[in-house]
Amino acid sequence: MADKSRNKFNPNDLRDSTFLGRGNNGTVYLLPNHNVIKVFFNNKDFEDEYSILERVNGNKYFPRIYEIGANYIVRECVDGEILSNYIMEHGMNKKLGHNIIKMLKEFEKLKFTRIDIRCRDIFVQPDGSLKVIDSKGFYSNERDFPQHLSKGLYHFGVLDSFLTILKEEDFNLYKEWFPKISSYIKDRNS
Repeated sequence: MADKSRNKFNPNDLRDSTFLGRGNNGTVYLLPNHNVIKVFFNNKDFEDEYSILERVNGNKYFPRIYEIGANYIVRECVDGEILSNYIMEHGMNKKLGHNIIKMLKEFEKLKFTRIDIRCRDIFVQPDGSLKVIDSKGFYSNERDFPQHLSKGLYHFGVLDSFLTILKEEDFNLYKEWFPKISSYIKDRNS
């Protein structure tokens, strides 16, 4: 359940908020209190995202939710740098690779049926830890390897580095994912 200890959302706060972006599911604003509100376009997307965030509320990889309304969620603001931007500036290093692997393993512990996420939905925090936004589909879609993530890492030229780190850290997981990732990348480039 949402944390009721924060101030209730006041629709007038939107006048003083900062537009952060518009996606397929809704529009996101930074509120004056540095929380974020996501206003959803339809009820199904709202319910899907809320049900996931409620299940993982308090998990270090996901923003904490503070309030829900008829078609909105007020949640913790995820600061940091989008993974794709971070990689363009810093490349792939062992710490980042290790943190991505730990995050994906956490997805398995949470019993997600989709062990995947896009680079643009991962934020690298100042301390190197990771936070995830846009959690829709983790329990409703099925994917047993990080397909979208691999595509992004390939696009930024760091997939081989990531796979090397994976091979060193968890050889069994590497053996499971490497053929699927290789086949997916090969199919996309043919």
